[in-house]
Amino acid sequence: MNSLTSLSSQRSYDHAIREFIEWYCSEPRLAFNKPVVTRYRISLEQAYYASSTINLRLAAIRRLAYEASDSGLLSPDLAAGIRRVKGAKKLGVRIGNWLTTEQGKRLLDVFDLCSLRGKRDYAMTAVLLGCGLRRAELAGLTVEDLQQREEHWVIADLNGKGATSEQSLFLLG
Repeated sequence: MNSLTSLSSQRSYDHAIREFIEWYCSEPRLAFNKPVVTRYRISLEQAYYASSTINLRLAAIRRLAYEASDSGLLSPDLAAGIRRVKGAKKLGVRIGNWLTTEQGKRLLDVFDLCSLRGKRDYAMTAVLLGCGLRRAELAGLTVEDLQQREEHWVIADLNGKGATSEQSLFLLG
């Protein structure tokens, strides 16, 4: 898991691998191969886990197989088979909690711009809305992270999900 750059991903994968090992040890003697990982996926589906949870756990197991193969602990053929285990199908369309532009503007209108706290909260919310940052990414920002490039403000060298190296800072309002 040290090869994962995000602490959040490391925690998620650690939890997923521990859950898999717990399941694996509760079953009769099994080999670590594609049919066993497929059985695990089926057990997760039968426990009514969400497809996103199942797919996250399978991603962690695929990563485990890749690392084990890379370290010589698992044959490349077995690792390749495990990586080919299909994920859970996502049914329907994920709705989420997306805000419309109007809802975003109404959200920003609630802040009292006459107080220091209101200005701070407005600025943080505007950055979250405009840049799509995660809370931890926003909390870790410093003034030095803001730079002006080609007449645009950017949050430079931000390593977000997917190793994004730079995010544009859009000014709202």
